[in-house]
Amino acid sequence: MKTVDIIGAGLAGTEAALQLADRGVRVRLFEMRPAVGTPVHTGAGCAELVCSNSFKSMKPESAAGMLKHELSLLGSRLYACALASKVDAGGALAVDREAFSRRATQHVDAHPNIERIVGEVREPDYERAPDAVIIASGPLTSDALAQWISGIAGADNLAFFDAAAPIVAADSLDESILFRQSRYEKDAPGDYLNAPFSRDSYEAFIDALVSAQRVIMKEFETKDLFQACQPIEEIARKGIDAPRFGPLKPVGLADPATGKRPWAAVQLRAENAEKSAYNLVGFQTNLTFSEQRRVFRMIPGLEHAEFSRFGVMHRNTFVSAPGLLDRNLRLMRSLPSPTFIAGQLAGTEGYCEAIMSGVHVALSVFALIEGRAMPSIPSASSFGALLRYATDPATIDYQPMHVNFGIMPPLPERVGNKRLRYAAYAARGAAAFESYVAELKAAGLL
Repeated sequence: MKTVDIIGAGLAGTEAALQLADRGVRVRLFEMRPAVGTPVHTGAGCAELVCSNSFKSMKPESAAGMLKHELSLLGSRLYACALASKVDAGGALAVDREAFSRRATQHVDAHPNIERIVGEVREPDYERAPDAVIIASGPLTSDALAQWISGIAGADNLAFFDAAAPIVAADSLDESILFRQSRYEKDAPGDYLNAPFSRDSYEAFIDALVSAQRVIMKEFETKDLFQACQPIEEIARKGIDAPRFGPLKPVGLADPATGKRPWAAVQLRAENAEKSAYNLVGFQTNLTFSEQRRVFRMIPGLEHAEFSRFGVMHRNTFVSAPGLLDRNLRLMRSLPSPTFIAGQLAGTEGYCEAIMSGVHVALSVFALIEGRAMPSIPSASSFGALLRYATDPATIDYQPMHVNFGIMPPLPERVGNKRLRYAAYAARGAAAFESYVAELKAAGLL
């Protein structure tokens, strides 16, 4: 029986473990928590979400929706867990994070081919001669393991700081001020709560935000932060209107109290099925806890908000994938056992992206240890485009990336209308990926 060691029981590691175990491979799944904690994890289970609880859009004509279709076609175990744990979030897939992790952990612990081992791994145990190793230790990889990876990679790991948004208790919100509406759905109740700003209240809020005390005030804050997860105060520093054209944009909303679009709006998304807690969408922050309490209570309807979780900053470590990993995310280094990197450590930013990298690496490992040819994932697919970007030696100043249409191969003919262009990307990607799935089945991998 073939054996694979997987380091890290986050999204990528858990998905890879389940995929390989389902194919008759013995898996040793290592997770350092709870023996060794992190600044942001609170539980001891598998696949714990520590930032947003949103898996993004379900719309087929979006890059995120394309990725979900691909996950479904490949039989992703964690995508199924997400669907079984979903909470209302308009056109997005959001989950009850505790229910999601609990389901994933139950699947792992019930599988006869998986041994879950708690403890820090400082480097892979090649002396046991596993048939392959998957490193999926995530953005909070321990210092010791990061040092080992850095030595193997032959260059310093890149590290930056990521930010998580606060969560507030629903019963502490003033729903006489907040209104429930999803963008462009004026006649429906909607899944989001919206806090409407007037121009004066918005400008007072921005003034307080940019002058508030932060936990860390060093050069890396503006230099090394991942652009898609910028703290709200960093966005505000770019100009008073920057948040209003970013996470606080009021587009598609109408305040029923005035019948008009607010000057700006904060959206709050349910954290669980009971809607007992809400996440401040786009409010990743590095403010001190006391300043978060003071400044965020200036948001209309949040004057008496009780914080279930304050926003936090945490380290995010990833390898420079171009030139280091091949298209199957295998380290191009001579090691005692074939070694792969999956999830955010490889720079595939995003929850579904991490899950898909777990599926992709599991299929690649299984093909390798069974001596079968691994079909090439098409670049026209959402994840194929992301892999092409992440593993292209021509990619300069590599940064973590979500799936998006900007990295997909151009269409053969220009389509001026954005909606039609996105639909064309999705149709082309779906056709290419379905052919890929047929190749996987023909190779006995799916």
